[in-house]
Amino acid sequence: MNMLKILALVKTELRKILREPAFLFMMILFPAALTLVFGLTFGTMETGIPGVSQFDNMAPGLFAYACIFIIMIVAQTFTDYREQGLLKRINLTPTTSAEFMSSHIISNTILSIIQVAIVAVCSLLIGFRPYGTIIGFLLAFIFMILLSICSVGFGLICSTIAKNAGTATALSFIFILPQMFFGTFIPLNEATKVIAYFLPSYYATESLSLIFLDGVAITNLTIWFNLGIISILAIVIVVIGIALFKRYGK
Repeated sequence: MNMLKILALVKTELRKILREPAFLFMMILFPAALTLVFGLTFGTMETGIPGVSQFDNMAPGLFAYACIFIIMIVAQTFTDYREQGLLKRINLTPTTSAEFMSSHIISNTILSIIQVAIVAVCSLLIGFRPYGTIIGFLLAFIFMILLSICSVGFGLICSTIAKNAGTATALSFIFILPQMFFGTFIPLNEATKVIAYFLPSYYATESLSLIFLDGVAITNLTIWFNLGIISILAIVIVVIGIALFKRYGK
C-alpha cells in the first residue's frame, strides 16, 4: 500500500465530510448537545459518594457513545458512493481496494476522536473531573480508537445490506442502539450485562470508568483483558465489514 496515496485520500474524504452541513451537525452539535443535556440533568444528582454526581458515572459511557455514532456516517457515506457510481470509478483507477478502505478507516476514526474530544470538553466544562495519569489517558485514547474502528466495520456491514442512504441510516441503529443500551451510559444489571459482553462499547466504557472514575493503575488486569478483547473485536469486525462490502456492496 502507498501511504502517501492513503493520506491524500484521507485529506480528500475529510474535506468532503466537513463540507456537508448534516455531517457537521451529527459530528459536532449532536454530541455536544447530548453531553450538555445529560450534564445539566444529572450533574447535581448525587450517587451516595461524596463529590461524585450521576453525570460523573455516565461520562465514560458518553465518550463511548460518541464513537459508536460514527456507524451511521460510515453507512451513509458508502451507500452514497455506491449510488453515485464512485466505487466503480475507483476500480478503474490505480487506487487499490486496500488503500481506499484504509483511508476511510483512518478518516472516520479521526472524526470519531474529534467527537470524543467535543464530549470531553463539554464534560469538563460541566464539572467532570477524571482521575488517572498521563499514561492512563493515553490508554483511554487507544480504547476510543479501537472502538471507532469497530464502528467503521459495523458501518461497512450496514452499507452492504442497504440499498440507499435512508435504509443505511435505519440499519445503523441495529448496531447503535444495543451498544447504547448495554454498553455506554445506561446502568446494567446481571441480566443485561450478559448481553453487554458481546458488545465492544462495553469493554471501552468499563475500562474508561476504571481509569477515570476509580483511578486504578494501568497494571490492572481487567483493563488489559478489555484491551485484548476490543482489539480482537476491532480486527474481526473490520475484516468482516470489508469482506462483505467488497463482495456484495458494489
